[in-house]
Amino acid sequence: MRKVVLITGASSGVGLALCRRLLEEDHELHLCLACRNMSKAEAVRTALLASHPTAEVSTVQVDVSSLPSVFQASKELKQRFQRFDYVYLNAGIMPNPQLNIKALFCGLFSRKAIHIFSTAEGVLTQSEKITADGLQEVFATNVFGHFILIRELESLLCHSDSPSQLIWTSSRNAVKSNFNLEDIQHSKGQEPYSSSKYAIDLLSVALNRNFNQRGLYSSVACPGTVLTNLTYGIMPPFVWMLIMPIIWLFRFFANAFTLTPYNGTEALVWLFHQKPESLDPLVKYLSATTGFGSNYVTSKKT
Repeated sequence: MRKVVLITGASSGVGLALCRRLLEEDHELHLCLACRNMSKAEAVRTALLASHPTAEVSTVQVDVSSLPSVFQASKELKQRFQRFDYVYLNAGIMPNPQLNIKALFCGLFSRKAIHIFSTAEGVLTQSEKITADGLQEVFATNVFGHFILIRELESLLCHSDSPSQLIWTSSRNAVKSNFNLEDIQHSKGQEPYSSSKYAIDLLSVALNRNFNQRGLYSSVACPGTVLTNLTYGIMPPFVWMLIMPIIWLFRFFANAFTLTPYNGTEALVWLFHQKPESLDPLVKYLSATTGFGSNYVTSKKT
C-alpha cells in the first residue's frame, strides 16, 4: 500500500527538493503537493512524474495564510484521501526582511561571527502586514494556518493501527527571547520569523502531549542556512557576492551552512525513515553539512 505524503510549500526551495528526495527514497509514494500557486504546482507535478513514473503525484491549492483557503483545501483532501502517513508543514514566509549591514559586518569580526551567520540573530528584522482574517501575516502563514490544517485533517491523521507523523520546518533562528506568550503573533516586535519558528517548536511539543496516544506524532527540523528565493531577498546581490567566500569558509567551522535545498532536506528525509514513537519530542533535528559537502543529521533540545 502506498504511503501518502502531504507537503505544503512544495513548488520551490526546500519543499521542492524534499519532493525529489522522497521519491528517490521511495519511488511508489503518493505525494500531494499543497501549494498556493497552482501553475507552479502542476509544473512540479509533471516534472516529478517524468522522472518517477511509478509514483503518484497530486496537487491541492492552499494558501496557509488564509483561513478560508485552508478550510476549502481540508474539505477537498478529506474527500480524496483516507489517511496521510506524513504531513510536512514546510510553507513559510519572511516578508520584507531588513538587514542591519552595520551589525552584520561588526558581527563578522566578533567571536559570535559563525553564530550570527548561522542564525541571523540580531541582524535581521522584518515588517509585515495583517491578513484578511485579521492575523499577523507571518504567524498566520508559518504557524496558525498549519495548525488549523492539522485539526481539520485530524480524522486522516489519527490511527491507532499505524502512526502518522507531522514534520515541521523550523529554524535555528527560533529564539526564545523573540517569543512572548502574551503576544504570540509578535505584533509588537520586529522579528516575527524567529518568533513564529519558536512557536512551532512549542506547538510541536503540545501536539505530542495531546495526540501521541491517538497515533499522531510531531517533530521539528531545521534545514540550516539554505540559499533560496527567501534568503536571496534578504540582501542586495552585491552583498551576497562579498560574503559568499566567507560563508563557504565558515562551512569548515560550523555545520549549519547547508547552502543548497538538497542538503537542507537531510533532516527532513532522515525523519521519514524513523519510527516516530522512538523520537524525542523535545528535540529539534538539524540538517548539517561538512566543509567538504557531506550531509548528516544532528540534534539539539528545543
